[in-house]
Formats: sequence, C-alpha cells, structure tokens
Amino acid sequence: MIQIANAPCSWGALEFELEGKALGYQQVLSEMVETGYAGTELGDWGFMPTDPTLLKNLLREKNLKLVGAFVPVAFANPDAHDAGVEQALKTAKLMFEAGYPGAFIILADNNGSVEERVKNAGKITPEMGLTENQWKVFATGVEKVAKAVKDIFGMRTVFHHHCAGYVETPWELDSLMNLTDPELLGLCLDMGHYAFGGGDPVHALKKYYSRIWHVHFKDYDPAVGEDAVQKEYDYFKAVEKAVFCELGKGNVDFKTIVNILKEKEYDGWIVVEQDVLPGMGSPKKCAVWNRQFIQLLGF
Repeated sequence: MIQIANAPCSWGALEFELEGKALGYQQVLSEMVETGYAGTELGDWGFMPTDPTLLKNLLREKNLKLVGAFVPVAFANPDAHDAGVEQALKTAKLMFEAGYPGAFIILADNNGSVEERVKNAGKITPEMGLTENQWKVFATGVEKVAKAVKDIFGMRTVFHHHCAGYVETPWELDSLMNLTDPELLGLCLDMGHYAFGGGDPVHALKKYYSRIWHVHFKDYDPAVGEDAVQKEYDYFKAVEKAVFCELGKGNVDFKTIVNILKEKEYDGWIVVEQDVLPGMGSPKKCAVWNRQFIQLLGF
C-alpha cells in the first residue's frame, strides 16, 4: 500500500548553510499532520531530536512514520569515505533504535560544495563531470557506506541524484547505477531533480524501476529552468525562483508516473519534496495543494 509522506526540506529545513531561519520541527511536523501526510523524513542531522527515545516519542505523538534520512557525502574525495560511513551509521542507529528499521539511508553527493556544479546546475555538460577513475572512487565510497549500514543494522540504502552535485544528469546516474551492486544500493528517484538535470522522469522510472526503492515527488518549472540558463542562475537562485514548483504546475507527467507505479504494484513511500530556501514562501499552503493534487491522482 502506497503511503504519502513529506519532508522538512519543504519547510526550508535544508542541509546547506544558508541565510534565513527555517521553522522548528514541532511546527513542521504538526503542519505535516494537519495537511494529510502519514510520514516524514528525518531532515538534516540535528533538526529533530537525536536521542532515539525522544525521537520515537515525538513521532508517536504526531502519529507519523519515519521513512528515511538524507546523508550527503563528498564521495569523489576518498578521504571523505570513512566520515561518510560514520555519519550514515550514526543516522541509521538513530532510526533503528527509534523503532524504524525499515527507514532508508538516502545517500547523495555533498551537493552545493563544488562551485562549478553549483553554478551550472541544470546546464551540466560532460566536461564538468567525473573522470573514469573518479567514478570508481565515487562508486566505491557509496557501496562502502551502503554495506556498512546493511551489515550493522540490516537497513537498506538508496542514492538520491541531485542538482548541484556530481550525480545530476541522466548519463551521470547511468554511470553510478552501472558501477554499483543492485542488491546493495537502490535508487531514490526524485522527479524534479531528474527533470532539472535534463532528463525525463517517466523514462527514468521505466528504466530503473527494479532499483527504485524510494520515490520523491517534486515538480519542475521549465520556464525557470530556461531562465537559469539564460540568466546564469546558480542552483540556489533557481530554487529561490521556484524551479521546484507546486505539484501539477510544472512539466513532470505525474499522471503517467502514478499509472506506472500502480501497474508495477509499487508498495513503498511517496515523499513530497518541494525544496524551498529557509523562510521562503508558504510551506503549509503548498503542502495542502500538493496533498490534494496527489489525492486527485488516486493516492
């Protein structure tokens, strides 16, 4: 049975060091419940309680399930791998001990940390990518983290492709999928990031379905994407300009995506993510809109 969650990033609680103040977790979770969501992701480390008992009691009080946690690691740098394992295990331990062994570790590159990738999000060329040797380093690090999480806690790991990081474009995601063990690493398919990165999310859903263990519903406004090219927006300016718009207001074909998920009998979580900067917009109103849009699609 497909269930619908949301994530703290929809309220501006992001992993980046940015100006502006995001709402606290009590308000964010309360608004998730009020707007009809059944689960949440953890958010950046420290956004919610990092004591498992406190986290468990909080989620029980809100009647929300914990579905996963985002863990960014600079995988292109081999010196970052051990710290990545440590952070992922710390996060997995928190979720496991809070009573959520089925939650995912959601790995990603350390997005927003390489100037060329931030500056050119949505307009990446092959020359801006990793070399063959760098890809091997990257994939080795990802598998190292996923194996540690599986061996110690029996929990599964997915990778989240993401604009402003080294796995943004369709060909970059291809490279990572080809270099990693499908039994060890799944995919978190994010519709908006895949579209902003130059791909067709419907095509990706069909191509990678056997590896898609987790799904993010995010829409993409191609007009803002074009402005990002013409006016040379970096990633954060594009987000500020609402490149990730409310569901149904962009060009992601959610009707076809939902039909495929139903046809394939997908039984995981769908997580709404409408990335906004801290203090930006009206997150609760957007959450209402997005939940109603998904209900019209049959969930």
